[in-house]
Amino acid sequence: MSDDSTSAIERHLRLLVESRPAGSRLPSTRALVTEHSASPLTVQRAVQRLVGEGLIETRPGAGSFVARPRAVRHADFAWQTTALGEARADASAVGTAMASVAPSVITMHSGYPTEELLPGRLVRAALSRAARGASALARGPVDGQPELRSWFAGEIAPVGASAPVSSDDVMITPGGQSALSSIFRALAAQGDAVIMESPTYWGAIAAARQAGLRVIPVARGSHAPSATELDDAFASSGARLFYAQPHFANPTGAQWSRDERREILDVVRARGAYLIEDDWAHDFAIEGDVHPLVADDADGHVVYIRSLTKSLSPSLRVGAVIARGPALARIQADRTVDDLYVSGVLQSAALDVVRDPGWRSHLGRLRVQLRDRRDELARQVEAHLGAGALTFLPRGGLNLWVRLADNVDVAGLVARSRAAGVMVAPGADWFPAEPTGSFIRLNYSGARPEQFAGAMATVAAQLAVP
Repeated sequence: MSDDSTSAIERHLRLLVESRPAGSRLPSTRALVTEHSASPLTVQRAVQRLVGEGLIETRPGAGSFVARPRAVRHADFAWQTTALGEARADASAVGTAMASVAPSVITMHSGYPTEELLPGRLVRAALSRAARGASALARGPVDGQPELRSWFAGEIAPVGASAPVSSDDVMITPGGQSALSSIFRALAAQGDAVIMESPTYWGAIAAARQAGLRVIPVARGSHAPSATELDDAFASSGARLFYAQPHFANPTGAQWSRDERREILDVVRARGAYLIEDDWAHDFAIEGDVHPLVADDADGHVVYIRSLTKSLSPSLRVGAVIARGPALARIQADRTVDDLYVSGVLQSAALDVVRDPGWRSHLGRLRVQLRDRRDELARQVEAHLGAGALTFLPRGGLNLWVRLADNVDVAGLVARSRAAGVMVAPGADWFPAEPTGSFIRLNYSGARPEQFAGAMATVAAQLAVP
């Protein structure tokens, strides 16, 4: 029997359902077969369509009936409002850089390098070996595998450190974000203040607020914050923590000079405070190298974070904290309670990659690739958004920090650009207080360089929309 017959029976039944009260009996299958000269299977098919829509209900041995409206039960979550109390963080705390987009959208917002910039062959081989090794079934030390801790410590020593780092000063963490959360919880109490550069990494802002801390912004442009302003912030807020990214800061790409490093460390020491040094872009230097401040601090004022996630693979969430004295013990306690330990397979794979001779070769190629990408995106920003849009050309990192005219509705621009096929990140994500202008962050490691011109042309077109 054709679909036309099924549809005709279905229309007939719909009319009956609409004209009869709930619970009314409908014609039997035999009656419908006779009336429509249809097969029983065709009638059953039509009935089941309406059963699926909730218009008909069938009762075995009794027949088919007009379905009774089902009462819709709405869950009562109101009690949770009182139980949970004041919110410390919400979904809006997660930056745009973590947003997923369709494959057709050009990703200028992402915080992670594209696959072609990663050591994919080394990572896949290392994971395969780690899966066959002892770490696949064993529980490792809570502070991390000794060999990996030694590697992180050794990464500090070659720069001529005045305060050499021991593997005993190192704790392995599941990435940099979890390290931040533990440091904020371990070294401060709810209600305490933490000073942050402004703008700065959105994830640090979110982690501090999730820990119940008050974020005190101190201005930063293409250089370090003023040592005088930092000292004033310590004095007025009572803070004992200062979170900073001295090397190729996210989002601006700025780097502290030698004199700025010394002046800021002097302030931190004089105030008896901690400098949380987030070395997120250690492997993304383009010109020059990174010299961590922790290598010049023997007394434990600097708490250092480095992650391998961005430079190896987003799937290898492995990082480290370097700290000295009671601070390390408190951070270790927090991390152990939170996660117990980091996956031994991931640690083994990460160590395998960074010990491979191919790792250094990869970093050399990466430096060239990032320089080419940075320079090409800078050219396209200047060509399409104006010579004054680029705040400055960073010497490393993954991002360009672009300032637009002060009257630009950045949220609207981001939404229109996304609809037009280009995703950029709004600058407001990186300010712990009100933004000081109309900014966007552009990542040159996510999209292909040949897409940069079209992407900037699209953004420029959306800027022109009244």
